[in-house]
Amino acid sequence: MLGILAQQGQISAPEIAYDAILPVLIVLGAACVSVLFEAFLPRHMRWPSQVLLSLTGLAAAGVALAVYVSGSPVKGLTTLSGAVSVDKPALFLWGTLLALALPAILLIADRSVEPGGAFVAQAAIRPGTVQDRAQVGSTGMQTEVFPLALFALGGMMTFCAANDLLTMFIALEVLSLPLYLMCGLARRRRLLSQEAAVKYFLLGAFSSAFFLYGLALLYGYAGSVKLADIAGAAAGSDRSDMLLFAGMGLLVVGLLFKGSVGPFHTWTPDVYQGAPTPVTGFMAACTKVAAFGGILRVLTVGFESTSWEWRGVLWAVAIISMAIGAVLGLTQTDVKRMIAYSSVAHAGFLLVGTLAMTDQGLSGTLFYLLAYGFTTLAAFGVVSLVRDAKGEATHLSAWAGLAKRSPVLAGVFTFLLLALAGIPLTSGFVGKFVVFSAALRDGMAPLVVIALVFSAVAAFFYLRVVVLMYFSKPAPEGPTVTVPGAFTTAAITLGVIITLLLGVAPAFALDWAGAGAFAF
Repeated sequence: MLGILAQQGQISAPEIAYDAILPVLIVLGAACVSVLFEAFLPRHMRWPSQVLLSLTGLAAAGVALAVYVSGSPVKGLTTLSGAVSVDKPALFLWGTLLALALPAILLIADRSVEPGGAFVAQAAIRPGTVQDRAQVGSTGMQTEVFPLALFALGGMMTFCAANDLLTMFIALEVLSLPLYLMCGLARRRRLLSQEAAVKYFLLGAFSSAFFLYGLALLYGYAGSVKLADIAGAAAGSDRSDMLLFAGMGLLVVGLLFKGSVGPFHTWTPDVYQGAPTPVTGFMAACTKVAAFGGILRVLTVGFESTSWEWRGVLWAVAIISMAIGAVLGLTQTDVKRMIAYSSVAHAGFLLVGTLAMTDQGLSGTLFYLLAYGFTTLAAFGVVSLVRDAKGEATHLSAWAGLAKRSPVLAGVFTFLLLALAGIPLTSGFVGKFVVFSAALRDGMAPLVVIALVFSAVAAFFYLRVVVLMYFSKPAPEGPTVTVPGAFTTAAITLGVIITLLLGVAPAFALDWAGAGAFAF
């Protein structure tokens, strides 16, 4: 039937700009090949093959992106019947995701810090048990994590470029489902890891329902799921606005959940603590980039004309997120939970830039995502190296006097914490400066003042860890610092270098982030 209609000219195949979406196709193609590796390769060949495939796929996608960026149109384009928009913000977000995925894959692939890797080799192993070295040596690492990570990355890239809500929802599920599985694969502390996976899955499904219901209401209002059509209906429709704002509210709740924005953050501390640390780093950096890429596109393209009606609500959400992250971060005694609440506070800062609704706000928020991602990944790489007999020593008491045991590691972690606090000569300072400057230019001085106050509060719990490492006596039987392998060393080094470069010479990244607006 479809063939007959096509011959009669009633339907036509959508035009596809393959060169524009080639980076996404490469990542998803590598994920499919990775699944075949798991199905057909002998167990002893899977780890090296998966690592090589993942790194090659990321490199190929990066090359394809660089080639397209060098000749891409200034205003961008839409493809796949307008479902995907390949514009300058999308290209920046794709580059950011690919760049962050490189150290994330290196952390995931490392087998020197944890013998056999950080992931359990038998998914059905009883919770609460730890595989012994003989078993690790015979079964190896759970290499299914590589196709899961690649599928999640492909979903993230599609999510932040989606030009209609249905494509965005599908991409949301593609990026979320692999993450739910990855959270439950920790080799040690199996019960905590599986608990984190269940919590993330249940709350993630709940937020997806909000997103889908909001999508349905907006379709009922505008008769379309395309962001441009929703914007047109909101600007010139005589229909009741009840469906519009109810749908938008439900939709934004689903987006804020993925971005760890308070008060929709309840999954974040437990999942960050329970998931394998490489997966935590991957989630903390890449998922936030994708989530705020989607938030920026939805608010700017779909709802900018009605910003006076909903802006005040998101002001309150930003303040709540900053308050929750800064205040509750002070009470944490676990390093991973502390960084989780730090993530909630940073989500509030990012929302300040998002609400500016200007070119400066867009470029500042994109730069902030790049800077925050590398700093956070490197920080979790450092966390994975402080260990005791039970595995990672994440309780703050174990970090007392760490500078005496390993001055290099303590110095690196101090630098990363100062970047998260926004101290000058780090990327964190430049990120906050450009975001707050954009908000000031857009008349949001009260919100900026509140953000500065909570930035100062959040800086306290970063500095508390620094004081603990340098001015406290180490416990006699305290944890040891594991010598990192080549992959973990490369990941941490890359994060530190980028954090420093974006702090002292941010012009290139800022220029690229401000190169264009959304296309629709």
